[in-house]
Amino acid sequence: MLYDELRALALLDGFTDEQVSDLVAAGEEVFLDVGERIFDEGRPADDWWLLLDGRIDLVRRIGHDETVMATMQVPGQWAGGFRAWDEHGVYMGSGRVTEPSRVFRLPADRLAAHGEAWFPFAVHLLRGLIGTARRIEHNARQREALVALGTLAAGLAHEINNPASAAVRSVGALAESSDNLLDSLLRLASQGITASQFVALDELRREIGSEPAPTGVELAEREDELSTWMADHDVDRDWVIAPALAGAGVDLAWCERAAVLLEDAALQAGLEWVASALTTATLIDQTRDATRRISDLVSAVKSYSQLDRAPIQQVQIKDGLESTLVMLGHKLRSGGVSVHREYADDVPVVEASPGELNQVWTNLIDNAVDAMAGEGTLTVRTFAAERAVVVEIGDTGPGMTEEVAAHAFEPFFTTKEVGKGTGLGLDLSRRIVVERHGGEIDVDSRPGSTVVRVRLPLRSSS
Repeated sequence: MLYDELRALALLDGFTDEQVSDLVAAGEEVFLDVGERIFDEGRPADDWWLLLDGRIDLVRRIGHDETVMATMQVPGQWAGGFRAWDEHGVYMGSGRVTEPSRVFRLPADRLAAHGEAWFPFAVHLLRGLIGTARRIEHNARQREALVALGTLAAGLAHEINNPASAAVRSVGALAESSDNLLDSLLRLASQGITASQFVALDELRREIGSEPAPTGVELAEREDELSTWMADHDVDRDWVIAPALAGAGVDLAWCERAAVLLEDAALQAGLEWVASALTTATLIDQTRDATRRISDLVSAVKSYSQLDRAPIQQVQIKDGLESTLVMLGHKLRSGGVSVHREYADDVPVVEASPGELNQVWTNLIDNAVDAMAGEGTLTVRTFAAERAVVVEIGDTGPGMTEEVAAHAFEPFFTTKEVGKGTGLGLDLSRRIVVERHGGEIDVDSRPGSTVVRVRLPLRSSS
């Protein structure tokens, strides 16, 4: 009789006969065969399982393998039922039947009702304990999110500051260059240059840039040649005109053609006009490049945050990885980290939440850079697998010990010093990959090479 078995369990000592009878009426006896799974890790703990006979292993997935964390083999051992005290309660592992077994299954809502009626004070304390633990975890996660946001914001400000400063400098120089251009035009007009001469001079200007511009020592020698030529032709301000012309690729032959075209009095103004025009064009290009860089950064932030996108969509994994590398660019460049990309061409899109996946890439890349102490090679690799996409984030740091690797994805576990980590980044990554997207995440580490591998199914389980 089920009643007699429950009555004999030490777990129910102190229960009245009526209470045991009520439990029997509220639940059911379940027979299980070897290989069955009675519940799965991460799923809502909607049932309370009490062992009557047999053997059930409680396992957790670590990497590609399932590790036995505990075994139910003594009648009276139990698992699950956490939804009776916590609306967010989930199974902490999976139940795998290893011998023919019998269990007593009681729905969590009925367990809650009986607990409230029979042991209200104990249930109140239990719920308070669970609530306190959950608030602590929530606050810690919130702090980690704020710290990460602050780091990204500081990095983004640094990234934008460089092109923004370059644009400001270029615009300031552009105003001066424009004034010089107008002054040189006025002097050309005052020298009585004809329209045909000006058209010919402009044609000479347009020829500049057809040959590669000199650099380094060759550029310095070209400047000296042009300065000497201008001094011989009584051209003033050669220290201003010569660098602009030399930097654009002008040689002595071009200058001789300009001298033939213009009279001696107009040669100074003509060369100044060409030099100012070249400087103005260069400054415009610099400003365009700087503002394009800012625009690219804004686009990367928009792609990273996914603020204007649907929660679940068809995602090209490479795009999220690239936007994350842009967001963390300041951290990669501040030390000696080089990025090695290996993106396979045949990687399909996956159905996923891109914003959440970007959180995963941020945590993994950030951890990899920290592991290398800011110096080494970061490898980002993607390839297609059977109905899945695999992403690998590798670093050349010292690696993890077996103990650290076994606990890496557990909440609050961290190897960083106090104030530099909460131990929630990898736990959050695991939750997003495994629970939200039905994927897998594991780590393969040895000295000099650590690889965190994420496997995402083509269709999300969300």
